[in-house]
Amino acid sequence: MTRAGGLAPFITVTAAYWAFMLTDGALRMLVLLHFHTLGFSPVQLAYLFVLYEIAGVITNLSAGWIAARFGLTATLYAGLALQVVALLALAQLNPAWGITASVVFVMIIQGLSGVAKDLAKMSSKSAVKILAPTDGGGLFRWVAVLTGSKNAVKGVGFLLGALVLALFGFVPAVLTMAAILAVILIAVVIGMPSGLPVGRKDAKFSEVFSKNRNINWLSGARLFLFGARDVWFVVGIPIYFYAVLSDGSHDGNRAAFFMIGSFMAVWTILYGIVQGYAPRILRAARRTDADMLLQAKRWVALLIITPAILAALVWVFPEPSTPLTITIVIGLLIFGAIFAVNSSLHSFLILRFTDAKRVTMDVGFYYMSNAAGRLVGTVLSGATYQLGGLPLCLGTAAIMIAISWLATAQLRSNPATR
Repeated sequence: MTRAGGLAPFITVTAAYWAFMLTDGALRMLVLLHFHTLGFSPVQLAYLFVLYEIAGVITNLSAGWIAARFGLTATLYAGLALQVVALLALAQLNPAWGITASVVFVMIIQGLSGVAKDLAKMSSKSAVKILAPTDGGGLFRWVAVLTGSKNAVKGVGFLLGALVLALFGFVPAVLTMAAILAVILIAVVIGMPSGLPVGRKDAKFSEVFSKNRNINWLSGARLFLFGARDVWFVVGIPIYFYAVLSDGSHDGNRAAFFMIGSFMAVWTILYGIVQGYAPRILRAARRTDADMLLQAKRWVALLIITPAILAALVWVFPEPSTPLTITIVIGLLIFGAIFAVNSSLHSFLILRFTDAKRVTMDVGFYYMSNAAGRLVGTVLSGATYQLGGLPLCLGTAAIMIAISWLATAQLRSNPATR
């Protein structure tokens, strides 16, 4: 049985989230590649995304309370609307500004986009807990569908961003995305059916902090898991591939943009597809909560292997070559598949550990940790690439995954406190 009005609210929420993540992926690729061609260093590129991630930490910490107070539809609409504003503002960037002014301006706009993204994410993920069927592994299946499809769409956004930058330029691409998202927002507001919580006036901000040890340890594991991805994903790999693929000419730059965008898209789409199939991969319908916790520990331990091997390989063979590049691509795709199972397990466990009364609070706190991990990974991505290149990025990822495993090992099927 589905709850709170059946499939219609779920489909509407999912469609809105898809539209948002398409523009989010495209915007990230546009900003990264556009400013790299303007001469920004890896650390300066990382700075562009720092406020985006800081905004995510703050937003997720407060978004659970905001949704509990004003309702999930209000936070979903706010997320979409703020992204439209951010895109319109980014189009005002003046090429005549100096590097410092450009960095500050883009950081502020990215911060606004970060608020928008996490309002939309928290709303969508919380809605699954309320709308999902209660039997036959329905919760895991619905979580996997939402999360997997979202990441596949974001992967298409990476490719779209690189493509429109190469074909049309920065400003036309940003304005087009703003117009499309504005139309989708209007359609969502008109078509949103009833069924989601409308909020309660007595919700207190102090309720955000959970007393459930599982939620706290899982949030810690999530922090280091996503930090381990972004430490190579945000700056390291795109800049490494640009150095390998571009010959410095205009046509060479366009070809490099397309190939980098294609890799980021394929990686993220594969990640999303595997997330969608995670319940089948894990045979989740036949497993107990204790079995699922054991799977979480095993899969994060498995994830350590790939970045450790790739880090050693790139360190031993520092000169770029076609065989080395192919090996890196294959290795990172394997990493993405294993990472997807870990991420999907986390997304299921957070909803299993919480209850309907606290869902927005606990999901907001959990994704605050997710955003903190991305923040740490983003800063380390620029710093480690500048200090030690790709080997240091990947080696740092392996260490962070090991810490995530230590946190995952603390999870219990029957925690002492709620």
